[in-house]
Amino acid sequence: MEQTFRYLLTGLIAVVALTQFVQVITRYVFEIPIMGLEESIVIPTLWLYMLGAVNASREDTQIRANVLEIFIKTERGHTILALVGEVISFMISLWLTYWAWDYFKYALRVWKESPTLYIPTFFHECSLFIGLVLVTSFIALHIVRLIRQLKSPSYSAHKA
Repeated sequence: MEQTFRYLLTGLIAVVALTQFVQVITRYVFEIPIMGLEESIVIPTLWLYMLGAVNASREDTQIRANVLEIFIKTERGHTILALVGEVISFMISLWLTYWAWDYFKYALRVWKESPTLYIPTFFHECSLFIGLVLVTSFIALHIVRLIRQLKSPSYSAHKA
């Protein structure tokens, strides 16, 4: 899965960067802007953002500001703090996923198209719901891992 994310995210970054490069060159050097290029760049950009968030959730590498870790001395305390943070993240992610589901249903029902290229906007609007479902799933897996870690007899005996 790690390699899949690596290739997918690298490909999306390359597409976005190349498209932006072409846009800058054609618009500012040749003074011939390509109509609709801004519309088409939205699709890989939104998927890049959402899949990047999914990847950070999968790897558990989101940016955190855990000031409380300074005051907590035991490894068990750090694990409990991480568990509390994950549970809060899970609740917020569930709430956002609920709203993204409503937006997903709306986008599917309305089936809007972009103004210049007539690309259905559903294809990039659905990235929000799909991404949040995956983020929420990975948070749930981290919660299960932390609970197992806390319940582990060897962890309780050695890390307390």
